[in-house]
Amino acid sequence: MSTVFIGTTDFAAAVLERLARSDAHRPLLVITRPDRPSGRGRRLSAPPVAHAARALGIALEQPPNVNDVPARESITRALGAAGTVVVCAFGALIKEPLLSEHELLNVHPSLVPRWRGAAPVERAIMAGDRLTGVSIMRLTAGLDSGPVCLSASEPIGGDDTYGSLAARLRELAGELLVRALDQRPPFVEQPEDGVSYAEKIRPDDRLLDPSRPAVELERVVRALAPHIGARVALPGGSLLGVHRATLPDTRAPRARGLYASDGRLLLGCAPGVLELLDVQPAGGRAMDAASYLRGHTPFQGAA
Repeated sequence: MSTVFIGTTDFAAAVLERLARSDAHRPLLVITRPDRPSGRGRRLSAPPVAHAARALGIALEQPPNVNDVPARESITRALGAAGTVVVCAFGALIKEPLLSEHELLNVHPSLVPRWRGAAPVERAIMAGDRLTGVSIMRLTAGLDSGPVCLSASEPIGGDDTYGSLAARLRELAGELLVRALDQRPPFVEQPEDGVSYAEKIRPDDRLLDPSRPAVELERVVRALAPHIGARVALPGGSLLGVHRATLPDTRAPRARGLYASDGRLLLGCAPGVLELLDVQPAGGRAMDAASYLRGHTPFQGAA
């Protein structure tokens, strides 16, 4: 069966690579978003899916809007009379009439109806979920609300970061998608109970607020590592990036907020204490907390 693949992110690129290795479903066309400025120099950078498509030798298009007539005509030419459009982590809304012109399968890294939306992996870790997974569903006008034809679960470990969990989910998603295309299992409507939405990660979500429990903030650090990164406010108002943290044996904080003790960088919370292990000053390189403390005056002389 002929396929067209629509996606953008690293997650989608891994699924594309698995689909391209399949005997019957190697995409004839890949569509991703246009190159965008990134980094300090604001140089144009191609999405991960664009890099993957070029490496695989698959035809690539980056239209300004996938819903416009030229993009839809390209999809129709690639698929011919019948075929399937696979959508994975595209990051832009797909609308009518494209929704009705072809069969569209959506690859989503959660067990819907829990964590529909933009950041399901991060939100599952933040919430302390012990289980997540991947769902293959029909793409509809609703947000990740279409009927599901195949799903599989994946446990979330107590030390999982976004990076470690997403790596396993990418593999699971690729295998599940190929099975769905091979076996064509029937679609089942999602239940109405248990719906939750994984909102896009906002700046406030990244900030480690000491008025929250330390156990919640430790999950935030893991959920945002290594791709987005958590942050903590320093005296004076600047922000310190936090890449790794742990819950130490200390039961009660010496003070609310950030402080140093015995060469450790600690965040007193309500309740509990979060120890910051790997940090990154604004404009600087990542380092362990001990190295940071040796060179930064706000914490010199701390107990």
